[in-house]
Amino acid sequence: MPDITMIIDEELLLSSGAELMKYAINDAVFKEGDMPKYYFQIKTGTVKINNYHEDGREIIHSVPFDGHCLVESALFIDKAYPVNAVAMTGCEIIRLEKSKFLSLIGSSPHLMSKLYSYTAERMYYRHVMMNNISASDPGTKVKRVMESLKSYNQYTSKYSYQFPFTRQQLASLTGLCVETVIRVVKKMEREKTVRIQNGKIFY
Repeated sequence: MPDITMIIDEELLLSSGAELMKYAINDAVFKEGDMPKYYFQIKTGTVKINNYHEDGREIIHSVPFDGHCLVESALFIDKAYPVNAVAMTGCEIIRLEKSKFLSLIGSSPHLMSKLYSYTAERMYYRHVMMNNISASDPGTKVKRVMESLKSYNQYTSKYSYQFPFTRQQLASLTGLCVETVIRVVKKMEREKTVRIQNGKIFY
């Protein structure tokens, strides 16, 4: 597993007044329509940034994990969150009040630069993902999404990346129905593009 470093040092956040919050699986960190009040940075665990549609469909936009922050760009505009943040695993998340966060980064150009670089990289991969899921062929769509996530998590060897999502979550990432995803993954296994072990996908 590649080394994961915190966007902002944990001790610096805590000394600035942050608190460590614990979330269980499926707990909401924040909801669509909430006003941003805190800077959130994951200490341990995985969170999905998503929307739920009226017909029950879920669209997953990104899946930040250890060391990443959550929709920090919303703290710089006076608008409600357009997405939800939901714990996919048990999580420990550091949160710092918005005013204290803005004061902290305002006094440190280095932190602002680091945060901007993180946001820029995340936006790059988001554009890559958007391009990938626009592919018309389901097999191409699934393979490109797996490749993007493998690259983002810095894995290079064949079968080295354990895809951390269920077939349903992969459907939510690609905009496909779960039945199509299951067929695509089985075909990829036959073609030796992926390896399946105990139901887990290795790419």
